Amino acid sequence: MKQSLRIFLVGLTAGAVLLPMAASSHHSAAMFDSEKELVMTGTVSKFDYLNPHSWLYVDIKNEDGSVTSWGFELEAPPRLRRIGVGPKNWVAGDLITVKTNPLRDGRPAGNLVGAIKQDGSTFGEAKDLTAPTE
Repeated sequence: MKQSLRIFLVGLTAGAVLLPMAASSHHSAAMFDSEKELVMTGTVSKFDYLNPHSWLYVDIKNEDGSVTSWGFELEAPPRLRRIGVGPKNWVAGDLITVKTNPLRDGRPAGNLVGAIKQDGSTFGEAKDLTAPTE
């Protein structure tokens, strides 16, 4: 009985120490280039409002006429709800201009810094963005 209690307490202590370290390491933004900001306009294809991070997907038209689907990471729904962002904030077909810190490795994704929709509604740091017209 004493051995079982000892094992339980050691496990409980280890969990209490290791869990906060694992949680804080999950939220690293090192993959994003915070020194670089891109501004792009495109059409929302999907908004995944889910844990641990929500994702906004936007189809961006390239100079050659081809389209690249970009993904933009946002906070989890509980944090987004606190600032008034819900699952219907962006719907497929919305025209949007986004500001992002892109991934360092060059893949078409980034951390969403700010956005403005065609109707003028904004998210994040969007004061220097112009509503898209197309």
